[in-house]
Amino acid sequence: MNLENKVAIVTGGASGIGLAITQKFLKDGAKVVIADISDSGQEVAKGLGDESKVRFFKVDIADPNQVKEMIAQTAKWYGSVDIVAANAGIPTDTPIHLEEPEAHQKALAINLSGVYYTDKYAIEQMLKQGTGGSIINTASILGLVGDPDAITYSATKGGIVNLTRSLGTAYAKEGIRVNAIAPGYIRTILLDQLDPDKIAAMSDVHPIGRLGRTEEVASVVAFLASDEASFIAGTTIAVDGGYTAQ
Repeated sequence: MNLENKVAIVTGGASGIGLAITQKFLKDGAKVVIADISDSGQEVAKGLGDESKVRFFKVDIADPNQVKEMIAQTAKWYGSVDIVAANAGIPTDTPIHLEEPEAHQKALAINLSGVYYTDKYAIEQMLKQGTGGSIINTASILGLVGDPDAITYSATKGGIVNLTRSLGTAYAKEGIRVNAIAPGYIRTILLDQLDPDKIAAMSDVHPIGRLGRTEEVASVVAFLASDEASFIAGTTIAVDGGYTAQ
């Protein structure tokens, strides 16, 4: 994809899918701000290029003031905000009758409100610029189907899907395209720590017969960020090896 002269923010961009998105954006010519709550993002950014191309901004996306500053600082560093991949999130898998309210509220704050704040302040900046832009939210297959073992997580990701629909229709005429991706089970360092039998079981739920790769997800995000996807707005693309087609 051609992302030359574009400025992108990737939340959760220091590891996993977010890191793959960051690397893909850089490869395609964008300047990237890695936004992450982990201090490791500083070293990740240094390893990917100099500050003319990539920088790190530490942020807790559950805090709207920090998110607003993330957007403002990116525009100050690079002159605009053209692409935002709202990717940061946390997993939850506690049955509802055992889940503490605090854990539920934390997941809502990060997975749903954090994406809302990221989208909100990105849209404000893009409207001010008057040049449009592209926002890609990371939902999940569990935002498209129910899951008995991830009640809160499924609710937050389902919220992202409908947030994306609503924003996609609200701002399309302003040239701001809001879309989402719904990854299946993707091979990351976190998954590699699981029992091999568990990994095999997760692979088998995909008709394609394997786990996804982070770079496969990143390629779809880069497509949605690019002008090649100029007629796509308010939709969620499943990157799931056929899981939700079953």
